[in-house]
Amino acid sequence: MRVIIQRVSEACVRVKGEIVGEIGLGLLVLCGFEDADESGDDLAWMARKVAALRIFADENGAMNRSVVDVGGELLVISQFTLFASTVKGARPSFLRSAKGPVAEPLYERFCALCDAELGKKVARGVFGADMQVSLVNDGPVTIAMDSRGRE
Repeated sequence: MRVIIQRVSEACVRVKGEIVGEIGLGLLVLCGFEDADESGDDLAWMARKVAALRIFADENGAMNRSVVDVGGELLVISQFTLFASTVKGARPSFLRSAKGPVAEPLYERFCALCDAELGKKVARGVFGADMQVSLVNDGPVTIAMDSRGRE
């Protein structure tokens, strides 16, 4: 599993011009899955990591608080392109990306785990939809994580 986390002051996702997910202060989480993620271990680890990541400023301006600590929100959007391979040619290959029947349940399970870690419902995109994402990246702070790198 891979995620791109962006600390935001606001973010929203639209489908066909309608806002389907929106947050204020918090984290925009773009998540991608591969078939190896089916066990669920990676999902739980990543949900805990996202919720606990200390990338919000404390009273001294140091990155020392988590999204939970600041009462922030999450907007979680599935993005299969995170597993793109660009090794050969100019067109990315998405062979490592889990296909919809595998990826959608993983996305739903990851969102549910994030709900539990955050202690409230996370905002979501629409799986498989053509989405337009708007955000104000605060900092800017952008962090990439891959569950395979946790050992």
